[in-house]
Formats: sequence, structure tokens, C-alpha cells
Amino acid sequence: MAGRYEITDYGWSLIEDIVSPPQVMGRPRRDDRQMLNGIFWILCSGAKWRDLPERYGPWKTVYQRFRQWRDDGTFDALLSRLHLELREDGLMNLDTWMIDSTAIRATRAASGGGKKGDQANP
Repeated sequence: MAGRYEITDYGWSLIEDIVSPPQVMGRPRRDDRQMLNGIFWILCSGAKWRDLPERYGPWKTVYQRFRQWRDDGTFDALLSRLHLELREDGLMNLDTWMIDSTAIRATRAASGGGKKGDQANP
């Protein structure tokens, strides 16, 4: 049973070959699933990297793995694989899917414009 923000066994079986390829040389890597769960915990909780619970390993290692996977296209490959899986299962129609965003209105002071009535910044 996967915990909160953690990938299930089924989800891991879908992406394991992309995220955790066989290692033939070098020092043994930390568990890729544990690293991915740590990344999910940070992204879903909104916490700082330094606040990562110890069960996911050292925060610097998890952050380094996040940057590596972001830069080498691993996350893009995961997204492509999961899109294909959803389309094959009939759960996603490419004509209707979209990405949602949220807009937050900022005050004038947020951009350095100062508060209303402030004589220093008219």
C-alpha cells in the first residue's frame, strides 16, 4: 500500500524501465522509487527541499535526481508513456484534454509600486 504522495506498485510497474534502468557500472544508486516518492512529496506538499522527511533519503540527493531527470528528458518520457497508456485504455481523448492554471491577482505593492497614497512612490 503506497502512502500519501507515493507511487503505487501498478504505477511503478508502468514507468520502472524509464526511471530505473539497469546499472552496469559505478557506485550503487539510491532506490529510484524512493527518490521519485520524495520528489512527489515535495511537489505535492509545497515544502522546501530541506524539509523533505528522512524516509526519502538526503534532500540533496533527491533534489539532484529531480534535476537530472528534468534535464535529461526522463519526465518528458514518463509523460509520453502515461499519455499513451491513458489513450490506449480509452481514458483520454486528445481533442478534449487541457492543462489548468490559476491566476492570482497581485497588488501594486507586490511589483514595487508602493501602496496607494504613499508619497515616496506615487
